[in-house]
Amino acid sequence: MTRDWFSTRHSAWTLALPLIGILLLLQLTTLPQRLDNWFYDTLITTWPPDAPEDVVIVAIDEKSLSAIGPWPWPRSVHASLIRNLTNAGAERIILDILFNEPAMDDQALAQAMRAHGRVILPLYVAPNSQNDLFREQLPTPRLASAAFAIGHAHVELDSDGIARGLYLFNGLGNELWPAMTLAAGRNSPSVTPDTFDQLEAPGYVNVRQSFRRVPLAGRSGAFSTYSYSELLVNPPPSDWLQGKTVLVGATAASFGDVLPTPFSGLAQPMSGVEFHANVLNAIDNQGLIREVSPVWPVLLALFSGLVIVLVLPRLRPSRTFGFSGLLFALILAASVIGLRYLNLWLPVANALLVPVIAFPLWSTRRLSLANRFLNRQIDQLERGNLLHLPPTWSRSPQQILSNLRHLLSPEGWLLMEDDTVLAQQDLSTDDIRTWPRRAGIWLHDQGVSRTVLTRGGRRYRLALRVPGGLAGATAERYLGRLELQQPSTPEPVAAVRENLSTRINRAQQATQKLNHIQSFIWRSFEHMPDGIIVTDPLGLILFANGHVPRWFNEPQPSLQSMSLAALLQGHDQRSPGWAETLADTLTQQQSRTVDLRLHGRDFLIHLAPFLLPDSNQNGIIANIADISELREQQRQHREAIDFISHDVRSPLVSQLALIEQLKRRPGEVQTEQLDQLRKLARRSYHLAEEFVQLARAEQLTETRFYDCEFLAIVENARDSVSEQALEKNIKLVLLGNDDLWLRGNAELLERAVINLLTNAVQYSEPGTAVTMQVFRAGHQACLTVTDEGPGIAASELPTLFDRFRRQQSTELAGKHGVGLGLSFVSVVVEKHKGEINVESKEGEGSAFTLKLPVASHPDEPDQ
Repeated sequence: MTRDWFSTRHSAWTLALPLIGILLLLQLTTLPQRLDNWFYDTLITTWPPDAPEDVVIVAIDEKSLSAIGPWPWPRSVHASLIRNLTNAGAERIILDILFNEPAMDDQALAQAMRAHGRVILPLYVAPNSQNDLFREQLPTPRLASAAFAIGHAHVELDSDGIARGLYLFNGLGNELWPAMTLAAGRNSPSVTPDTFDQLEAPGYVNVRQSFRRVPLAGRSGAFSTYSYSELLVNPPPSDWLQGKTVLVGATAASFGDVLPTPFSGLAQPMSGVEFHANVLNAIDNQGLIREVSPVWPVLLALFSGLVIVLVLPRLRPSRTFGFSGLLFALILAASVIGLRYLNLWLPVANALLVPVIAFPLWSTRRLSLANRFLNRQIDQLERGNLLHLPPTWSRSPQQILSNLRHLLSPEGWLLMEDDTVLAQQDLSTDDIRTWPRRAGIWLHDQGVSRTVLTRGGRRYRLALRVPGGLAGATAERYLGRLELQQPSTPEPVAAVRENLSTRINRAQQATQKLNHIQSFIWRSFEHMPDGIIVTDPLGLILFANGHVPRWFNEPQPSLQSMSLAALLQGHDQRSPGWAETLADTLTQQQSRTVDLRLHGRDFLIHLAPFLLPDSNQNGIIANIADISELREQQRQHREAIDFISHDVRSPLVSQLALIEQLKRRPGEVQTEQLDQLRKLARRSYHLAEEFVQLARAEQLTETRFYDCEFLAIVENARDSVSEQALEKNIKLVLLGNDDLWLRGNAELLERAVINLLTNAVQYSEPGTAVTMQVFRAGHQACLTVTDEGPGIAASELPTLFDRFRRQQSTELAGKHGVGLGLSFVSVVVEKHKGEINVESKEGEGSAFTLKLPVASHPDEPDQ
């Protein structure tokens, strides 16, 4: 826990320090301010307020200058306009015209202003010359006294030259003037210069207070605008301007009174009188936008940075982008909500830059850490003592030859380097006509397999004389699968420069190596002859190889997380103590070996505890061995012992007893005694012969197979039992004359047919017939031996081919046999991949049918 906390704190500092440094560097530029201005302009132009119908602009435009004359106009002209506006019912008149110098007709203008009663005049705070001090440019005293209010007409330009707002109060020293539109607002009282108290400041210092941003109603032309000359020449009708505010100002380009705004920029600036119309609209509707204290943007940026620094190192890499985006959206939403619904502008550029900068910083940091970790892991993998699986082509030709000699037992071999013989036995270059042109390819001809290998610029030639027959064909297929030559496209060598691509390639190679090892281990477990089960400390199955679902008849997915005790108890209820056995293995860490019976088969399960990786807890490895064949062999061994102790010993004991009797009376040897002795000896010989033949059949492999003709085998067997049949006057009938070629062992097949014929003759009544029918059925050579004997009971058919089994009917009939003859036939047929069937009815005889796969012969066309 302490280590994790320290690691997180260390990561937080590694993120915080570069983040603070980058943010401080950005403060030396105008980027944050530009971002704030862009964001504000985007929002303010997205939701502009509606232009009111009660605000009208009277424009001193080019048309008016052309009609009335060049500027400045006589004060009497303005007086005439004010009278026309008064007659039209204008509620307020704001003259955005500076009257700071006296004129002859000031009296007329003053009278018109007094007659209306709500005329507002502007003042300007500016120096008379470039090196002069700031001065207040006020209207003349006569006009000032006639004005309803006086306010400053200054508009503030931001650092990028865009007009976004103005100061509500501006003046010199401690005399502050309200904005011209503020003085004229419906919700603002009449304000005079001496109303405001200000901190003591020199009279030449320009003092400004209460900056407000102005939401603009749109581009230039959003407000109703009329030409000055039109209203002067054609007075508007009475009550036409009832309840409206009229702003009179210059819009002609020659005046230069234009302001770039968020809507227009520098391309289509807005006239000053139109900007003041927007200010008046915002004041009347309480829509001026206040800026928060400069402290709040700083606090917000610090809060954003603190959240990023504390949270980002704790998140997964896949969630860092989402969290950064969420924080960015929340900050953005706070600014939008404040501006849209609270008329409050919160600059958020610095706060937004925090997640924007932090995400790539932390991603870079993570990538750097991952890089270092990857390099360390790759180095450990490359230096680690992992299971090494060298490719076959990395072996030397001498080593390859040595191993192939042990594996294939060739009759001869030859290994040469160029023209120098390195190893040779019973094989020379004269026995080899051609060599492969491409290295690693095997050619097989006349029992000689040869290939060409290259190692380090050296060329080797390797040849083997493999045995003939099926073993030779198998060896050739095996050699063809071996990869003894390195592929022609070698693996790319990693660049010396340690870049990301190189590390990725190294990681891929290491991962492939691990995957190959894992696949090798997995395949090893899957192809083990025993079933393997691995459990966790609770005895729940974590792994089971392919034998387990097949033996337990359970689908592989259902074995995952199944209790081993439940699995064993559910399939072998003979041992009720499975839970106790597993508990002893886990708690006492004792290995146990228990018998297991599954679906009629015998198994031996060995339970061993093992320590789980990265843990001090034990699991169980269960090794399940199929011992059904072993148990069957044990059963057969017991039966063989019983057979030897009874059937073999019994005639021998009788012979010994008879011999002792003859020894006591050497002069009284009778022919019957010698015949009895001969029968006992023959019986012992037949028993031993059957036992030996059965052992030979069980050891038969395909290496002892060869081409043989089935009809000839049956004919030879018939001839072997013809004397026995003649003694009982039994006729042997052979049907069929087609040659049927097999791939097998003719000697054992003939012995199997002899056993069938011998049984048929032995159990048939004298004067009957035994029929042998040889025929072909598809790809099988068939033989049916039919007798006219007593038949076999249906209850005895399932165990007819079991060794050491006698038919009950045989015993009752006095026939002597131990069940080895038919067992021998069954084993021989099974070794030849054939089948044997029997049909029998008591009192009607029996029919045994052999079916063996045929093989194509050079003298026989394929069918």
